[in-house]
Amino acid sequence: MTSFDRKLEKQLKDREFERQIKEAGNRLINPPSSIDDLLTLLDKVENLLAYVEQEPSKSMRDALLPSVKALITDKLLRHAEMDVKVSVVSCIIEITRITAPDAPYKDEQMKEIFQFIVAAFENMPHVSTRSYKKVVSILDTIAKVKLCFVMLDLECDALVVEMFQSFLKIIRSNYPPFVLSAMETIMNLVIDESEDISLDLLSSLFAIVRKENQNVSPISWTLGEQIITRINAQLERIMAPTQKLPNELESAHDVNVEVVKRASDQPSTILEDLHLGKVEEVKTTMFPMVHKVQDEIMLIPHIDFVIPNESNAVEFKVLLV
Repeated sequence: MTSFDRKLEKQLKDREFERQIKEAGNRLINPPSSIDDLLTLLDKVENLLAYVEQEPSKSMRDALLPSVKALITDKLLRHAEMDVKVSVVSCIIEITRITAPDAPYKDEQMKEIFQFIVAAFENMPHVSTRSYKKVVSILDTIAKVKLCFVMLDLECDALVVEMFQSFLKIIRSNYPPFVLSAMETIMNLVIDESEDISLDLLSSLFAIVRKENQNVSPISWTLGEQIITRINAQLERIMAPTQKLPNELESAHDVNVEVVKRASDQPSTILEDLHLGKVEEVKTTMFPMVHKVQDEIMLIPHIDFVIPNESNAVEFKVLLV
């Protein structure tokens, strides 16, 4: 086969792939009424999107448009069935990966998508349920592409606190290693990127690391301890002897002193305690810890998402360029 033949063959395969994506997206515009049929269609769309690389061609961008528009509609994103919502959000996360560093939708739409994502974390299903793999995939992708930075850019402060609380509540030692590591990575990314730590977030962290909780939920306690150790510099400023503490942190002094003392001569323990393998230590602008996630080093350059200011119609910035 000549180089020309190989090139022609690739072009034909690309066109067929684009045709399948466009066709599946068009079917989403008028989705099937059957829940099973709809879930099957969403699975197909997600599987196709997973093969689309970043910075797609113009023809691929055109092929993606039907899916981009359909997934944000009320009939899908606000579907009554939780499995459908999770599948829709999982598809949207794939689109967000493709369009990075640009956000695929407008500010208000992205905020609503994040609300659905955090709700999915809060109700993280049992490992045997259909939605479990979807939620895990969403979690992993958010960690890998640093999607949590968009939450900070959009000033979703309350939602960030809610997400932290969800992680501390649902984390279990029997989760796969990369799930635990993804949660820690997301929390560390948020902490490192935030100039100030909210009182609500601090209150949640100190509540989880009280001594009486150590035996109730050891893995949650250890994760909370690791995060508090990571923000010790901010805490030193907030909790200075001359600084009057807000009501939310009145009893936090003793807890913080104990946590910092335990951690002063040892690194983060959450991954080591679970025997998840070697922790890679690197230098960042503020703190020295980045961990492996599913055999990939989470050392991803900072992604500056471009979020449009308007907030009415659907906008898919990358695809329309």
